Amino acid sequence: MFALTRARWALLLSLLLAAWPAAAADGQMNLGYVDTERVYREATAAVKAQKRLEQEFASREAELATMARRARDMKQALDSGKLAEAERKAKERDLLALDREFQGKQREFRQEFSQRRTEEFAAIQERANRVIREIARDERFDLILQDVVYVSPRFDITDRVLKALDD
Repeated sequence: MFALTRARWALLLSLLLAAWPAAAADGQMNLGYVDTERVYREATAAVKAQKRLEQEFASREAELATMARRARDMKQALDSGKLAEAERKAKERDLLALDREFQGKQREFRQEFSQRRTEEFAAIQERANRVIREIARDERFDLILQDVVYVSPRFDITDRVLKALDD
């Protein structure tokens, strides 16, 4: 799929708007809209994928939380002012090392989580697009949009897409 530039969008919209009166007069123009984010939140496959991801990454997330607590405790000990100079310097070095390790693991965690989420939701998106095309063909839609700034609720076919995905 190619990305539409602003000029292409403007051309596409102007062509649609130019054709709209004639199509509307004949009762021919059939438009629809799908809320992709809602599909990703509510479709059974999406909910299951999110749970799989949470389970898959739970231990690493817990490890990061433990490291964050250790760093917080070390920082509190340093801020208390009750440490001898040598002990304070040692704790500062330990805190810096822990912070570097935490930052690296957190960055790795985010990258891997993002990659796995993309993999999981790519299959859902592909299936949703197939369902949308089937609905468009079966119900004779002329145009179905996703990700728009505003659309009248009368054009929203998200419920039909969710139902077809969950069947």
